[in-house]
Amino acid sequence: MRDAQNDTVSPEKTETTNTDLPNDVVLFGNYHLQNLLGVGASAKVYHALNVDTGQSVAVKVVSKRKLVAGGGGSAASIEREITIMRRLNHQNIIELFEVLATKTKIYFIMEFAAGGELFHAVEGKGRLDEPLARKYFRQLISAVKHCHSRGVFHRDLKLDNLLLDGNGDLKVTDFGLSAVKSQIRSDGLLHTACGTPSFVAPEILAKRGYDGATVDVWSCGVVLFALTAGYLPFNDYNMTVLYRKIYRGQFRFPRWTSPDLKNLLSRMLDRSHETRITIDEILEDPWFIAGGYIPDPVLVKEKQCEDAQTGVDCLNAFDLISFSTGLDMSGMFVDPIGSDSVERVVSEAAAEGVVERVVAAAREAGLVVKRKENEVKLEGHDDNLIALVVVYRLTDELVVVEMKRREKGCECGCKFWKDKLRPLLFELARKQEVPVTR
Repeated sequence: MRDAQNDTVSPEKTETTNTDLPNDVVLFGNYHLQNLLGVGASAKVYHALNVDTGQSVAVKVVSKRKLVAGGGGSAASIEREITIMRRLNHQNIIELFEVLATKTKIYFIMEFAAGGELFHAVEGKGRLDEPLARKYFRQLISAVKHCHSRGVFHRDLKLDNLLLDGNGDLKVTDFGLSAVKSQIRSDGLLHTACGTPSFVAPEILAKRGYDGATVDVWSCGVVLFALTAGYLPFNDYNMTVLYRKIYRGQFRFPRWTSPDLKNLLSRMLDRSHETRITIDEILEDPWFIAGGYIPDPVLVKEKQCEDAQTGVDCLNAFDLISFSTGLDMSGMFVDPIGSDSVERVVSEAAAEGVVERVVAAAREAGLVVKRKENEVKLEGHDDNLIALVVVYRLTDELVVVEMKRREKGCECGCKFWKDKLRPLLFELARKQEVPVTR
């Protein structure tokens, strides 16, 4: 059931990295390497034990030399993967514990999935019965829903990137090709062609732009089909033939597929992204909820956190961790000297009110204001960026106000920060705690 064309398609694809590590090594005095788990295009993954606790972890090793050789895009991809993984916090997504680095390598210390790839579980059985497939599929949809609620689109969902933990629960991994909302162009679409051939949506092949959420739904449909059929709906060693099948939506159900499952898969593998079923519709589908379905409490809580009217982003625990320097990866790729300075405060004030007060203060100081929803850019009359203020939703009652300012070559900005904006932020602060500064 392996994809006949299983190499991941990526614009930043590089040669296999020189990330071999000697056996029986202890990384940073904390992680005792055990054995090699897998090799990818740009990294190797090892099983290791935490020296202090004995906990199993997975260590992904990336070569900095290969990142440099691959150009700025490769380094940006790693930074984005780290940012994405720390943004996600879900029981069906592999957890990122910490990121470490030496002069030559970057190490992802991640949750270890003792059950290995879901593919091998399916391979051993030939196919899964519908109740077991439904269990894994529910966990997959819950994880994908969480990603989308955080503005993350996986873009490479496939059996190889679905693991099982020691309890037999599904874990989504490998966010190396994922995209975030900031990558969406002015037409509202993503445009980077990526994914794995047999799992890629037809609109990606059309190369006219695509919606990240709908291509993830398509890939989930391919996964569900493979789980219950024992083979991929679209597969051929001839790439032209394979892409023609995908583009035309040509596949056949095995005779044992139930009517409800056929209906769901047909809606997920709808070649038109405009009429394809959405994640929210999947959550109400008869096959999906059959046998009793209790909504994921994580998703229920996230739904309560949504603030569509103000467009204020929600933050999770990983976002708060990222406010400290613990997971700040900028120093691994660029010289931090001369970088912008960031301060943050927590406020009970309404997000709209915070933004309006920042705008008013900036205009009073004679600065040029450029506002986009919860983001305010402050510029001097020479078009130089002085400061950037962004408001994030923390809870229903609290927001985090982040202010990034230029430290050098901007006397006007420093004066405005010292005399106006900083006092305003602390006035808005819920408590007079010391803001995080880097």
